Amino acid sequence: MEEKIWEKAKNAIRGILEAAGYEVSPVEDPFFLAEREGEYLLVLCSNDQTEIKEFDTTSYRVMQEGKEITYKKLLFSLADSPPAENSIVWGTSEFVRFAGEASLARILDRTLSLSLAAPGGSPGQKAEPQGAGGKDRAPEEEPPGMVIPHLPIRVSRQAAEQIARTQGSASLRFMPYWVYHYVSSGEQVYKNQRVGFDSEGNGGINAINGASMEFDPGAAEEKGVPQSAEVVKPHIPKEEAVEKIVSGVIEQLTQKVRIKQAKGDAIFYEEKVIKPDRRNISVTISQIYVPVWQVRGKKIVEINAFSGEVLSEPMDEGVEIL
Repeated sequence: MEEKIWEKAKNAIRGILEAAGYEVSPVEDPFFLAEREGEYLLVLCSNDQTEIKEFDTTSYRVMQEGKEITYKKLLFSLADSPPAENSIVWGTSEFVRFAGEASLARILDRTLSLSLAAPGGSPGQKAEPQGAGGKDRAPEEEPPGMVIPHLPIRVSRQAAEQIARTQGSASLRFMPYWVYHYVSSGEQVYKNQRVGFDSEGNGGINAINGASMEFDPGAAEEKGVPQSAEVVKPHIPKEEAVEKIVSGVIEQLTQKVRIKQAKGDAIFYEEKVIKPDRRNISVTISQIYVPVWQVRGKKIVEINAFSGEVLSEPMDEGVEIL
C-alpha cells in the first residue's frame, strides 16, 4: 500500500515540475531527474528517515561539457520534521499549493512560474513562486491582521496576474457577500391544478452591487486576513439583502400553469401565473468576505482569489474601506 502511495506522489510531483517547464526523466529508484534550462534537480519522495538523511547529506553532480554541475535536491515528505538541512522540502501545504497552481496553469495552457531555492542554507527550504519574498511577498503569506469570516485564498498573486492577461500589479481586497439559506413551503390550488412550493437552497449576493454568486458557506474560515489587504465595507444593508433574496426565491419558484377547457367543438387554454406566499419563505443570512485580486494595468481586471474566476462586474471605485 505504501509503495502505491509514493508512486502516486512521484507522478504528482512530476506533473507539477512538468507544468513548470521541467523535462522529467527516470533514474534508479527511488529518485527521478528534472531538467530546465541548465538547471538540474534530483527528486526524492519518501518518509523514510534513513533514506532522507542519506539523500540530504550526499552531493550529486553531473559533468556537462567539461563543467561540473551540482544537482539541486527536492524532497517531498509527509513526515513532520524530515532530517533535511541541504534540500528543498515540500510538505503537505506546498504540495496542495503547487498542485493547484499547476492545474490552473494547464487549464490556461501556460507554464507554471516556479522558482526553487539553491541547496544549502537554512533547514528545510521551501520553494516559492517567482517574485515571492521581500516587498513582493504574496499577501497571503503576511502576518494576519483583521479577523473576519472569509473564503481562503487559493489563487496566488502571480497566478492572478497571469489569468488577468494584462500587465499591472495586483492588490488583494476582501469583498463582502451576504450568504443565505432559504426554506420555502406551502402550496396553492387553482381549479384542478395543485402547485407546491416546498424548496430550500443556499446562495450569496454581493453586498456592493447585488450580483448573485453560488456559495458554499462551509468553505469559509474565520481568521486574520493579510495586513496589506483591503476589507471593503458593505453598501447593501442586511434588511435590503433579505428582501432581494426573497424576491429572487419567489421569482425562481413562480410557475405558470395552463388549464385546458373544451367549449363546444373548440379547445381553450387558460394560463395562470402562481407565486408562493412571502410569509411561507424564511431566510437565514450572514456576512462572509470573498478574496479578490484586483489587477490594475491599462484596464482593471478582478480575479476571485478562491475560485480563479474572472469577475464580469468589477467593483465600484467608490467603495469604503474598513
